[in-house]
Amino acid sequence: MTEKSLKKRIREGKLQRSDVARRLAELAFGRSNDCVRLVLGETEGVEKLDLSLLSELKRSEKGALELRLVDRLKALELLSRMTEEDGGDLESFLKALQGEGADGT
Repeated sequence: MTEKSLKKRIREGKLQRSDVARRLAELAFGRSNDCVRLVLGETEGVEKLDLSLLSELKRSEKGALELRLVDRLKALELLSRMTEEDGGDLESFLKALQGEGADGT
C-alpha cells in the first residue's frame, strides 16, 4: 500500500479497516525522535520530519516549549479492540501488519 493510494481512498470515502489498524499500530509503536528534533531546534529539513506522533506544541511566555505526544495507550487499546472484533489474536494481527507470513517469515 502506498501513501498515494491511501490518500486516494480517504478522498473517495473508501477508507478500509486495515488502513485504520495500520495507522493505530504506527501511532502505538512509532518513534518520537523527529518530534524531539523539532523541539531542540533542529529545523533544517523540517518538511521531512515525521511529526505524526505530535499532538500539541506550546511555547510559554518565558519561551519554554511543551511537547505533547499522541496517547500510545489509547492507540493500543483501540488496536486491541479492533483485533478482538475480528476474532483473531493480537500477535497474528501485528505480524500481518508488519508483513510477516503465518510462519513468521
